[in-house]
Amino acid sequence: MKIEELYKYYKQHFLVDTDTRSIRKNTIFFALKGPNFNGNAFAEKALDAGAIFSIVEEPIYVTKPTILLVENVLETLQKLANYHRKQLNIPIIGLTGSNGKTTTKELIHAVISKKYKTVATLGNLNNHIGVPLTLLSMNADTEIGIVEMGANHQKEIELLTHICAPNLGYVTNFGKAHLEGFRGVEGVIKGKSELYTYLKNEGGIAIVNPDDKIQLEKTKEIERIFFEKELTLKKTNPFVEVNYKSISIKSKMIGTYNFTNICAAVTFGQYFGLESIDIKDALESYIHSNNRSQVIKKATHRIILDAYNANPTSMKAAIDSFEMMEGKNKVLILGDMFELGEFEFEEHQKIASLTLTANFKTVFFVGELFHKVATDYLQFKEFNDLKKHLKTQDLSNSTILIKGSRGMQLERVLELLN
Repeated sequence: MKIEELYKYYKQHFLVDTDTRSIRKNTIFFALKGPNFNGNAFAEKALDAGAIFSIVEEPIYVTKPTILLVENVLETLQKLANYHRKQLNIPIIGLTGSNGKTTTKELIHAVISKKYKTVATLGNLNNHIGVPLTLLSMNADTEIGIVEMGANHQKEIELLTHICAPNLGYVTNFGKAHLEGFRGVEGVIKGKSELYTYLKNEGGIAIVNPDDKIQLEKTKEIERIFFEKELTLKKTNPFVEVNYKSISIKSKMIGTYNFTNICAAVTFGQYFGLESIDIKDALESYIHSNNRSQVIKKATHRIILDAYNANPTSMKAAIDSFEMMEGKNKVLILGDMFELGEFEFEEHQKIASLTLTANFKTVFFVGELFHKVATDYLQFKEFNDLKKHLKTQDLSNSTILIKGSRGMQLERVLELLN
């Protein structure tokens, strides 16, 4: 089936789904396959649930006229999304980086949506499936799109940029994330810079942090817009407060690392012609969720919950910011960082050494990787070991940082703090 023909069906309702557990009426179901599932087998179920068409790649499942056969379902989804993007004829912001992608995307969305009908990536659905679904969630009313793009190996951003065809791009930073797939920091820089390559070839614009020397080098042949010069960091105790022209923006986010995220959002807002007062209102109203740098008060504790994900760069940034933060009886609970490959022991040891240098009084390391490091602080190979220990401790009136990779599920610590 030609994409143009499929697009006619899609335009009837602007709906696509890939999961029969959440099928919407009048949607087109794309029967994706994975290592442990075969969506083709649910083609009829999708129709019964309200889909108008099911797209499959295995002939045996073509049992009804409304089940359409294609060579590759995933590629068809991606091609449909790219075709749709070309019909939209609106600005698309492409966003990637090692840390802060989702937060920055949410901040930009909060700001720009003050003036425009904006659609942004939901959560962190930023891969080869999530990007097409984001594009296909835009309709004729959408005025600006924001597409977050994630990657754990080279050529992935290249694929995603060709699908979403961004007019503007922003790379949050180049950090020590997914070192296993990228094979080191140089691989990270090369992989994330695939967004810059696309912008260069297609005449796009890059929003650039002028304090980042690597970004300056990688964007020197691209049209650039630098962060607003009148943005200055006022304080971070615990929330980030920024001076912008003649106004003060008091965010509800912690950590000096969020200053650059705010700078990016302000710069995009300024580019799209928003008034300063609307930018201020949007940024002051934004509240973190999903275990991302949330400030939680529980009993006598003040807790910084940053357990959504972790890599060496974000872990160091969180610890540095926590060290500068005012607070009594500081406690760090740090969990393993994943996807570091051959660098895993080295990077965990660096974090352990950093906590010693900062001279924190109480640090608990959790996980098989942190259990191997040399440190004077307590180490727990498994979460249950930490759980048993915390039951014997009185952490009253403490300021606590909880940070670790998603797989560690360190948000479970909250249940142990009374």
